[in-house]
Amino acid sequence: MKRLQLTYRLKKIVLTVVQYTGFAILLVLFIIPFVWMVSTSVKSIGETLTNPPIFIPSDFHFENYVKAWKSGPFLHFFLNSAIITFSSMILQLLFVVPAAYAFARCKFRGKTILFGITMMTLMIPGQLIFMPLFLIFSKMGLINSYASMILPFSTSAFGIFMLRQSFMQIPEELLEAARLDQASEWQIIRHIMVPMARPTIVTLMLLTFISRWNDYFWPLVMTTNDKVRTLSIGVSMLKNTEGGASWNVLMAGNVILVLPILIVFVCAQRQIIRAFTYTGEK
Repeated sequence: MKRLQLTYRLKKIVLTVVQYTGFAILLVLFIIPFVWMVSTSVKSIGETLTNPPIFIPSDFHFENYVKAWKSGPFLHFFLNSAIITFSSMILQLLFVVPAAYAFARCKFRGKTILFGITMMTLMIPGQLIFMPLFLIFSKMGLINSYASMILPFSTSAFGIFMLRQSFMQIPEELLEAARLDQASEWQIIRHIMVPMARPTIVTLMLLTFISRWNDYFWPLVMTTNDKVRTLSIGVSMLKNTEGGASWNVLMAGNVILVLPILIVFVCAQRQIIRAFTYTGEK
């Protein structure tokens, strides 16, 4: 009996060591590129080309961030990114929440077919439909406008699916009690569904923020000048600054681009964890 217990404990220890070793390896693989980016952003131009490469520069050149910021209308690009990103997030809330509630709790003819069509759109890559959308916006005179940057992302099939699953976990008894108190469907959504699905909504908004803030393809397609171009386009322009690639300045621009995402993630990490452990109970 003692031998079996010893064998079980030994296996448990080995599995724990293997598990944490795997986590450590994954953590290093994800962190090294970010550390390298930050390290390069404060190097001199000579140190970025040294072989073998060094992680810790001999002198920190924080002026690279000033050069990156002043290399173009970065403040204008930053404001454009903020307007486009937060507008897309707000519109997705307005459209995704009611749609998810309808698919989760309402009964209507064609519900299954419509939900299936919605899920099928997840299989269509954005690069496949950009040309028809470009022609539509071009005929409407909306190229180089906020509308062409925001409207195609005003809803999300993945967001509808994700929020529908969260809404379906909320006990039906709560909704029946609210209806007995003569609450309208909008009141049920506002006062019951949204508060109880808040972790999932926060996670969805974070995913939307990351995708829209980092988006490079769509701003490149829908813009021909700097009027509504975003920060991701501005950072890509640094590669050709002064006729060559100044990797230290380019990496400083990438740090500026990534920093808002890290701040938002840190602020929302508790809600993200709750979204993946949420059971629909309060």
